[in-house]
Amino acid sequence: MRSYKDIHNILLDRIKSGEWQPGALVPAEADLAREFGCTRVTVNRAMQALADSGLLERRRKAGTRVVQRMTRDAVFQIPIVRHEIEQRGGNYKYLLINREEVTPPQKVKAEMKLSGDEAVLHVLSLHFADGEPYQLEDRWIDINTVPQARNEPFDTLSPNEWLLREIPYTNAEHVFRAAQPLAGEQEQLGLSENEPVFIIERTTWLSDQAVTHVRLVHPANSFRLVTRDQHGGAI
Repeated sequence: MRSYKDIHNILLDRIKSGEWQPGALVPAEADLAREFGCTRVTVNRAMQALADSGLLERRRKAGTRVVQRMTRDAVFQIPIVRHEIEQRGGNYKYLLINREEVTPPQKVKAEMKLSGDEAVLHVLSLHFADGEPYQLEDRWIDINTVPQARNEPFDTLSPNEWLLREIPYTNAEHVFRAAQPLAGEQEQLGLSENEPVFIIERTTWLSDQAVTHVRLVHPANSFRLVTRDQHGGAI
């Protein structure tokens, strides 16, 4: 008989693969229990673990649904860069610089909690606003968590946009800072000597599995970050 962990991993794979789309009603516990040849209690425990991770929404008499991405409260909402530029009236352009499967450096391994020397998909790309470099996207995607990324060329659609459209995540960690660009970033962003950059480093997770780690580098003199509090209340 399958354990609750076995069932949890099978259901998680159905969400990750897109078999169960965001907002979709998932089968009832009784149906899943018959499918897996186990008790409803075991299925309930697996589904509750997914609900606790923020992947499923359970409502009495309304059933269980896959959570719609970005519907929960967030301190910082991850934007699609193309939308960000176009909504300000800018002309957007995207350029793929490099795409390869490679063992990541130790810093990236630590951020994604990876062990061993397994290959990770590394995609380096550049976003433009009105013909000027706006953001350098240096991204690592865990192809064990997101195997379908192997089939994406990312030559016309950025990893930023593809991931937000296609891949769910349960939590994210952001680091914001101003710094000097690394070797190569100055040239790629067309910066003058000693010109600073604004950096966002972000790691997203699906349950306890890393989805992606990205370093987003912006020319400091042309970038702004705006967040809005929807709740109000005292300052």
